[in-house]
Amino acid sequence: MKRDPNLDWQHVEAKTLKLKGYQAIVIGGTGGIGRAISHLLAARGATVTVIGQTFRDQGMPGIAFIKADLSSMQDARRVAAELPVETLDLLLMTTGVMAGPERETTSEGIENDMAISYLNRLVMLRQFGPRLGKARPANAAKPRVFIMGFPGAGGAGKLGDLNADRSYDGWSVHANTVAGNEILVLDAVDKYPNANFYGLNPGLVETNIRAKALQKLSPMTVLLSLAARLMAIKPEMLAERITPLLVSPDLENHSGAMFNNKAEAILPSQKLVDAPYRARFLAESDALLARQAGITLP
Repeated sequence: MKRDPNLDWQHVEAKTLKLKGYQAIVIGGTGGIGRAISHLLAARGATVTVIGQTFRDQGMPGIAFIKADLSSMQDARRVAAELPVETLDLLLMTTGVMAGPERETTSEGIENDMAISYLNRLVMLRQFGPRLGKARPANAAKPRVFIMGFPGAGGAGKLGDLNADRSYDGWSVHANTVAGNEILVLDAVDKYPNANFYGLNPGLVETNIRAKALQKLSPMTVLLSLAARLMAIKPEMLAERITPLLVSPDLENHSGAMFNNKAEAILPSQKLVDAPYRARFLAESDALLARQAGITLP
């Protein structure tokens, strides 16, 4: 990942944030990174709605829960239609897994990693994107959407078999989700000018996202497991670094920017800057959703 020398922002400590009246939604906020960020936002005064399968924070001030199965594209569309994004300040997408050694599919026949790490985000974004910020005061900052993935890594994925129907390799499948999430950010900048969009690369964090990927021993999985043990940081540490970035006013005129796990601006993957390639990737994603889940996106 290469640093972006043209974008900087004033870093502040998370404990100094004053977020009373701030409205946030964290998709994936019931566990891992999303949960840590939700806790910090709420602790600083924000009202946070978390979306996921299992709620563990009953009674915690400032946090509400919406149950959803985000492996289901139909459920993702349902939840997106219900979200009050018209008055929202911040929406963060963190849900994800890494593909295992054997191909697994959802109830809709979509490869598991593709569904959970990328396609549900596409479905939700297309559902609520036009409504983002429509009821905010005229002088208010635009709402902002952060999409967590691995932007700036340089990969572009591989078209032709996004659902891994013909051949399966877990690493290749996950690489396609990585490309897809970066494409979502870059595409949304022009598609939804009513909001600002950013990419987040959390790096290695101590969560269970790699559990399936590490089930089968190989030189790659051994190396990844070792790197995770030596270099991964705790979700709470990442939250302390990232949360001030999420709410910084310095980002207002930088929709489309990408950031690493130190909250530093990074350059997008060069291959994904190509708009025609992004259009082909999204068209194949749309066709997959229509074929497997019966969903036609706007």
